[in-house]
Amino acid sequence: MVTYGFLSTFPPTRCGLATHSLALAQHLHDPDAGERCGIVHVVDRLRPRAPQDQTVYLVKGRPWSATSVIEALNRYDVAIVQHDFDIYGGPDGEEVLAVIEGVDTPVIAVLHTVPAITSEHRHLVLQRIIDAAAAIVVLSLADAATLRDQYHVNVDRVSVIPRGAAAVTPSRPDRRPATPGAPTILTWGLIGPGKGIEHAVAAIGRLRDMDPVPRYLVCGQQDPRIDARQADVYGDLLLRAARENGVTDLVTFDPAYRTVGALATLVRRADVVLLPYDARDRTNSAVLTEAIAARRPVVATRFAHARELLGDGAGLVVPHRDPEAMARALRRVLVEPELAKSMQTRSGQLAEQLAWPGIAAAFRDVARTVLSRTAAASVSS
Repeated sequence: MVTYGFLSTFPPTRCGLATHSLALAQHLHDPDAGERCGIVHVVDRLRPRAPQDQTVYLVKGRPWSATSVIEALNRYDVAIVQHDFDIYGGPDGEEVLAVIEGVDTPVIAVLHTVPAITSEHRHLVLQRIIDAAAAIVVLSLADAATLRDQYHVNVDRVSVIPRGAAAVTPSRPDRRPATPGAPTILTWGLIGPGKGIEHAVAAIGRLRDMDPVPRYLVCGQQDPRIDARQADVYGDLLLRAARENGVTDLVTFDPAYRTVGALATLVRRADVVLLPYDARDRTNSAVLTEAIAARRPVVATRFAHARELLGDGAGLVVPHRDPEAMARALRRVLVEPELAKSMQTRSGQLAEQLAWPGIAAAFRDVARTVLSRTAAASVSS
């Protein structure tokens, strides 16, 4: 019987950490077993709330809000602190340190980004989080390797627990009814600079000779974490890329927000998922995880998480910013049915590891280990 206090962004905030925390809390919360979860919301600003609402907030740019956060997290057996640099206030999100170093409850730090050491201050912030945590969870082997090689973290303190997926497909994907008409290439997620969608649009122009000609659907809202003007500039860039490559009739930009169920349906209908990201060191991707769980063939640029998950045949990896290579890979998936089927088979093998009940069970194991060590340390002292 363990109680869990989360420090994280949380719906209605729309970001990867929020959806991760919601799903994990839902699968850890089991009142019949004495397990319950509470959430401390990380927000950019205070939200209006009813007088009876007891929600605790850590407000970006208001470090004094840490006092109530520490009090709230100390009511639980374990604190699960979701970390990414841009969700907390201060340079490199340093405001989280007051919480993580101030709580008495043992902390499981879930590191969504483990950058190579390039910034002294960013390194210092992450190192202090690592030092204060009772256990560390990362979402990929690449991040575990970075912690070992660059931060010199003992491997016994690190657990690799992949990001869970909501869209795990129980049925055989090769029995999926054929999509009528033109095949669909799908990219989804928050849209902004660095997603490489302009190169994907250029790739679509190289597929016009196919019969039927594939359609490219880009589904997602502007990334709220980036400046609105910058987001508008990127949106204009994508529209210009579509015009210059002569594919305005083949590319659809759909900014609608979809619920988990609606998004799962959209993904299952795609013939291939395309992840054209620019970042070479990207070590986890919710979109990639969901695509594999839905058993969709994937074409992705060679970022770290793609190499890790697709290297055994679940997809094809291509060079960054290379429309020609993307087009060749997409063509292969669409015209070689045996290749697509083999990708789906391998994705099915991986998908079993991504279902949320198993992810929650792995977190329970980490929590029990942390509490056991804490109890042993108390006795010995």
